[in-house]
Amino acid sequence: MASRKMTELSIKNTELIKSKIEEDGLVYSLIKGVSMQPMLKQGRDIVVIEAVSLDDIKINDCLLYKRENYDFLPLHRVLKIKGETLIIRGDNTYTLEYVPKDYVVGRLKAFYRKGKYYDCEKSFKYKIYVFYNRATYLPRCFWKKGLRPILSKVYHSVFKRK
Repeated sequence: MASRKMTELSIKNTELIKSKIEEDGLVYSLIKGVSMQPMLKQGRDIVVIEAVSLDDIKINDCLLYKRENYDFLPLHRVLKIKGETLIIRGDNTYTLEYVPKDYVVGRLKAFYRKGKYYDCEKSFKYKIYVFYNRATYLPRCFWKKGLRPILSKVYHSVFKRK
């Protein structure tokens, strides 16, 4: 892995990333952003992105895709597939995105965390994480968008700063 050139997924040139994936079959990159935390942490983890056939996309795949009017390529998880449209969301986000299949640039094959390699197809820990993340989405969303803001308002009204 050390001999491969690192590429930042936030590169503005989508075509450069696409061409690197087509040439080498894989792209190694540090990630930027917090949308896939706690699985992937900015500045720490290295992702391995592979080429993917649009017919091979499955639910729970993490896809690198382009967005219109954005300068970066997000890496988010597929929740549903409806015809030619993918319903995608980051593990640490609460908003769904509807992405045409032809916007997909690549798929997360594996990642390195603290020097340890996790293959997304073979790692039991990864599969447990995906199950847990999907199963706990509703309580986490309720806490983040419902209960936490209310409790924060109550707390600040009771303990006003002077």
